[in-house]
Amino acid sequence: MVADAKNSNISKLEILDLPGGAWTFELAAKFCYGMNFEITASNVADLRCAAEFLEMTEDYSEENLIARTETYLNEVVVLSLEKSVQVLSACETLLPVAEELGILNRCVNAITVNAVKEQLVSGLSRLDCDSGPVAFKGECLDWWVEDLSGLRIDFYHRVVSAMGRTGVRSDSIVASLIHYAQASLKGIGKQQIWNPARTNTGAMENGQRVIVETLASLLPTEKTSSIPLNFLFGMLRMAIMVDATLACRLELERRISFGLEMVSLDDLLIPSIQACDSLFDVDTIHRILVHFLQRIEEEENGDCGYESEGLASPSHGTMLKVGQLVDAYLAEIAPDPYLSLQKFVAMIEILPDYARVIDDGLYRAVDIYLKAHPMLPEHECKKLCKYVDCQKLSQEACNHAAQNDRLPVQMAVRVLHCEQLRLKNALSGSSGDGFFSQKISSGVPSAAMSPRDNYASLRRENRELKLEISRMRVRLSELEKEQVFMKQGMIEKSGNGKTFLTSLSRGIGRIGIFHGPVGGKQQKSGRKSRASEGKTGRSRRYSVS
Repeated sequence: MVADAKNSNISKLEILDLPGGAWTFELAAKFCYGMNFEITASNVADLRCAAEFLEMTEDYSEENLIARTETYLNEVVVLSLEKSVQVLSACETLLPVAEELGILNRCVNAITVNAVKEQLVSGLSRLDCDSGPVAFKGECLDWWVEDLSGLRIDFYHRVVSAMGRTGVRSDSIVASLIHYAQASLKGIGKQQIWNPARTNTGAMENGQRVIVETLASLLPTEKTSSIPLNFLFGMLRMAIMVDATLACRLELERRISFGLEMVSLDDLLIPSIQACDSLFDVDTIHRILVHFLQRIEEEENGDCGYESEGLASPSHGTMLKVGQLVDAYLAEIAPDPYLSLQKFVAMIEILPDYARVIDDGLYRAVDIYLKAHPMLPEHECKKLCKYVDCQKLSQEACNHAAQNDRLPVQMAVRVLHCEQLRLKNALSGSSGDGFFSQKISSGVPSAAMSPRDNYASLRRENRELKLEISRMRVRLSELEKEQVFMKQGMIEKSGNGKTFLTSLSRGIGRIGIFHGPVGGKQQKSGRKSRASEGKTGRSRRYSVS
């Protein structure tokens, strides 16, 4: 540069775009003048790029700076996962020179290979961790998970993608994603998310949006990989806050639907950040339920036999759990004065009828909604109450509904009618055999129906039968509880309670749950129990027991 200068008296040179800046140039100058300094993982990337810029090749001197740095990279850095991460992190300020020199690819490959080696070496210790206590399992996480959290998101994407292709365990990748999200997303916790008033600048928000979308794309696709649901919900909340792409949010919602039966109620309470909208993001939960129902339908269509339709069917048990969860969610969002009836009804209609054995939770949610929306028109109140099946209400819920002034008159009439039928069946000892015979006879395939339609009809009948059996179990448990209450009351009221309770228990036992009446003796004992119940001052519903 001095020789090419036009001014022979030049006393000052300005070197522009030197990788590493003045600090790296000083080290290169020390190398030229024979001054000792140590090449380390923290400066080797800067020295290699600066040496390339300064053309410090073997043409000018043996073992020049390029050769020295290449030797250190190939013999020291690539053999250590920790040093490879350190060098890769240093390349953030050396682009695009570090990319052109292949330093990034060498570091990414070295990290992946060393991670696989660590995975093989720690196989026995991981087996010990899996058989040990939970506290010890937390200490067995791969130590490199924390090191990767310091990388820039684009470098981190390259490393994790290479790990997935090479065969690194999916649980290790998930642990790394969780740690990176906690370190990079300042708001992954619920405390900040519950306050939608965002104070972040546009640049910071864009950076977090890129992080959320990248991490969502790196989630393992294997069905065997277990991703914590609280992490997925945290990512979904962040995706909503930073306005991530629709594809990113749909992917997170789809993954949540695979474990919806294990979700807690607090996870579903996602606040809405839209102005003039309901307090909670009901649309997101509705989409999650749509994904869940699609999964259940695919699992049922994949079953060719009838074994999956048994009483212990996993899909049916999962559906019942989700039904209870949705009813609890409806009760939580019902007090929201900004929640429209359309969204509330859509959440009720999304689940099929067999998802609820009893409608007590649904009745509670509807009652809370009517209480929070007193100005609701009468025709809309009637429309909302039609979703509550009075035959699926428990004794307590029926008593409450019969005295509830917020319900339409038609709803109260239906409740009283169902109570009358229930009381009549209990006194006559009806066990519902007619229902079963009717269902079984109606399930006979017709010659005019196709095999596919016959199979769908039988599956529907099986669901109804299972639902009726579940209802009878609930009724049986209620009757047993009422019997215990009557025994306790008789012990307190009667002096010779033990002998009386024995005879009373025998009389109650004659009221068949799954058998019809055996004669006038059974009805007589029922009348005696009702007479004794009148003496104790209990309400009329206890006569069912």
